[in-house]
Order: sequence, then C-alpha cells, then structure tokens
Amino acid sequence: MTSDRRVEDLLRELAPQVLGALVRRHGQFDSCEDATQEALLAAALQWPTEGTPDNPRGWLITVASRKLLDQLRSEQSRRRREDHIAAATPQAELLGRPADADPATDRDDSLALLFLCCHPALSGPSQIALTLRAVGGLSTAQIAAAFLVPEATMAQRISRAKASIRSSGQPLAMPAEADRAERLRAVLHVLYLVFNEGYTATSGPDLTAPALSDEAIRLARWLTRLLPGEAEVSGLLALMLLTDARRPARTLPDGSLVPLAEQDRSRWDRDRIAEGVALISATLPTGAIGPYQLQAAIAAVHDEAEDVDSTDWPQILALYGLLETLAPNPMVTLNRAVAVAMVRGPAEGLALLAGLESDGRMARHHRLLATRAHLLELSGEVAAAVASYRDAAQRATSGPERRHLAARAARLGGEGAG
Repeated sequence: MTSDRRVEDLLRELAPQVLGALVRRHGQFDSCEDATQEALLAAALQWPTEGTPDNPRGWLITVASRKLLDQLRSEQSRRRREDHIAAATPQAELLGRPADADPATDRDDSLALLFLCCHPALSGPSQIALTLRAVGGLSTAQIAAAFLVPEATMAQRISRAKASIRSSGQPLAMPAEADRAERLRAVLHVLYLVFNEGYTATSGPDLTAPALSDEAIRLARWLTRLLPGEAEVSGLLALMLLTDARRPARTLPDGSLVPLAEQDRSRWDRDRIAEGVALISATLPTGAIGPYQLQAAIAAVHDEAEDVDSTDWPQILALYGLLETLAPNPMVTLNRAVAVAMVRGPAEGLALLAGLESDGRMARHHRLLATRAHLLELSGEVAAAVASYRDAAQRATSGPERRHLAARAARLGGEGAG
C-alpha cells in the first residue's frame, strides 16, 4: 500500500472522530464540519511528505480547532458566537493543544455523530449525503460523482442538511433510550441505501458504483465494532459482504449485465462469502431475528450453491416467507414470487405478481415488468414475455439494465420468430 493510500485511509477513519470532538466542544455542526474538512485537506497535503504525526487525531483536532477560531474571527457577524465559545472553552484548548496530546483525553463521539447525521428532521437523500460527507470523509465532489449529480447540486444538499441540523438545536449526544432503536433503524437504512446504490446504480452508464458499496461496507464494519451486540448491525454487514462478493461476475468486460443464473461463480469473492457466512451463522442464534439478518441468510444460500440448479430454493422461499411477515414491502413480495416460481412453477409465481400490479409503488416499476417477463419466458409464453421485456427496458433508468432487458427481448423475439 502506498504512503498516500495509507494517509487517505487513516484520514477517513479519523474524520468522524475529529468532527465529533469539535461538535461536542463547540456545537455549530456546520462550522465544525467546514473546519474539519480544512484540517483533513491540510493533513492530506502535509503527511505524505512530512510524515504522520505521533498522534494524528490530536494533530487534526488542533488544526481544526484553529481553523474554527479563524472562521469565527473573520466574520464580524459571528463575533458574539466567538465570544461565547471563547468564554465556554479554555483558551489553552483552543490555541495551545499540542499535536501529540494524549488521545485518551478525548472520547470518540463517532457513533453519536452518525446518529446526528441520520436525524429524522432530514430527508433520506440529505441523510445519505451528510453521512458520506461527515462520517465517511468523502468530499462533496466524490459524493456528487457517485450519485451522478453536479457538484453544486450536492453542495446545496449538504448545506441544507447542515442548516437543518443547526436549526433543530440537536446536541451531539446519543439518542435517549426510548428513541435509540428507531434512530438505529434509520442509520442502518441509510447504509443499506448507500450500498444498494453502489451495487446497482439507479441511473447512469455503469451498473455499479464500487466506491459507494465499499464505503457502505467500511461504515458497516465500523458500526459493528462500535455496537458489537446489535444483531441487525451484524446482519447488515453480512448482507453487504455476501451480496458484494458477486460483483466481479455481474458484468462482462464491455460493462453489460450478467444475471445471477448466468454468472461465472468462480469469479465470486470467496473470502467475502466466507466472512459473511461466518458472521450471519454466528448472529442468527443470538437474539431476535430482523430483516437484514434474513436477507443475509437468503444471500448465503445463493452464495453457497455451486450453481443455479443446486440452489436450495425451498429454503429461500421459507426465508422470504419469514421476511414478508416481519417486514412486508412490495420488493420482498417480488423476490418471493421468483422463489415461488422456482419451487412450485412459474404459474404460481405469476399469480403472486398479479397482486403487485395494483400497488402504486410497483405497478409500472421496471423490476416488476422484468420479473414478469422472466416468468412468462419460463412458462413458454414467448410473445407476452417479449412485450414485457421491452416495456421493462423502456422504464429502466440504468443503462446496463436497459440494454440487458432490450437484448433479452430481441433474442427471445428472434427465437420465437424462428
């Protein structure tokens, strides 16, 4: 690993700790976040050539604190706020904190920071953007590139999110016990969305955005270390590992999509599969089963099968039945319909899909149309399958998915004509 890469990894690890320390001391999330980013930039420029300090966290907190004070001094409109901070904080802590200070003097507020970024006052996209920026340490440009939006658009989104945090008056603290479970669900959902966007991008020319998937896995590992007793946290990490293990086989060299049944399983990442299977096997017996654990168990059944024909579809169907009872949503029903078709035949799977056609969230979704096309193809209803593949292709927003569906329609149409 190169020196630059080691520095980058270290900075991303320390970013939430530094920001958490500043917000706890001074409040003002937005100003502290700006100061933290400036300190990270300074470190990225200096450390590769001058060497990493003995206490990199203390160095960053010192520099960020000085940056924050400089910000306050440079804006006359914030003079009162500067006086308040100066009065509330010992001057030695603002100005004289040595770079090699004992790291034990500062507690790690990273978990509280993650909860703050997933504050219920924020919209889903804002929670994702702020989490990637403040906790993940990604730059605005990196986040914008991952989501295929202009940098100015993402900057506005992050700015609004920080303004919402400021106006909420929410301090940097762990949620009260009564709210903690609900807030943790929000945190896990944000990480789940980030991973899914990386695994199958909703739009753009590429099927995947590996930087997002990798970041979601990194944050899930970090959260697992912070909350080792939370089964759903471990379940989410296992799900990510078991799913991402298939990524090397999901596309051909030209970027075209390869469906699960046709993937070269020798290209799957066996280390990630082993880690994910071990994690979910250790987690399932420990407590109440949640949706992420069940999804991880389903992914494990797929990953442990040597090929599609040896897949234990009855077990997958049973797991989807539990998942639909525990966390019903149309996408779960869609996936259960595939399992039903594999166990009981495509006709029963199609009957289950028919119930989703009246659901406004799914009625014209390209994945419902693509699944229907697949089951119609299995049933031998070629003309109907071709029409459904074409309809699905028109509605898909991802370039590789759209091309794959159009190619299926063309191939099947040609075979039917022949």
